[in-house]
Amino acid sequence: MSDMTREIEARLPGAIPFAERFAGSETFRDLFREGMGLVEETAAYLDGDGRAHSRGLGRAASLTYATESMRLTTRLMQIASWLLLQRAVNEGEITQAQAGSEKSKVRLDGGHAPAQNATWDELPVELRDLIGRSMRLQDRVRHLDQAMYAPPAPVVAANPVSRQLGRLADAFGGRPVDA
Repeated sequence: MSDMTREIEARLPGAIPFAERFAGSETFRDLFREGMGLVEETAAYLDGDGRAHSRGLGRAASLTYATESMRLTTRLMQIASWLLLQRAVNEGEITQAQAGSEKSKVRLDGGHAPAQNATWDELPVELRDLIGRSMRLQDRVRHLDQAMYAPPAPVVAANPVSRQLGRLADAFGGRPVDA
């Protein structure tokens, strides 16, 4: 949640918190379908065409393929775990607070960027596409996670002296007032 959103929610009693609304939204359902679809698509590729593609690679590219496919799988499992937690909140199986506690086991920190070394271009286009899509999805999920679970920013009380000096400056044509 952005600082502005937190501030608005703190100032408006009865405001509906973003986190509570998001898990039940159509936007979340679309994100869930996209994420789980990418998991299934990746599994199908790695178990099917990906195996055939990997057999045709040289030794260095084969090692890069193995490394990147493991990173891809790990990234997608972390995303799926986060999505399943949010769905459990939406379905009333757990509370938002419980999800916050459980999500500490989920790692959305980005892990490793793809090894774009000399063998990267030798990897099958399908694998590179899946990696790119998974990283974009991870960025979106990470952003949502921060918006939903970041601790609220402390509300800073306005300094009454600064407010008065500001009013004086406005009264005198915006010129600073010497204190």
